[in-house]
Amino acid sequence: MKIVVDANLCQDHGQCVFAAPEIFSLDDQGHLIYVSDVDEALRDKAEDAADVCPLQAITVED
Repeated sequence: MKIVVDANLCQDHGQCVFAAPEIFSLDDQGHLIYVSDVDEALRDKAEDAADVCPLQAITVED
């Protein structure tokens, strides 16, 4: 499974970090960093993170 974040939309709100800390985090400057290739076992968390993103910047692909 692949995670794609549209950098043009993302404003580093961090809601995804709370939903899926195994995938998303914020660096020292508060910018989003994430794992793009994720194990299928984390699909539910990845989809939750995409759902809570206020700008819908996250896409979960197969």
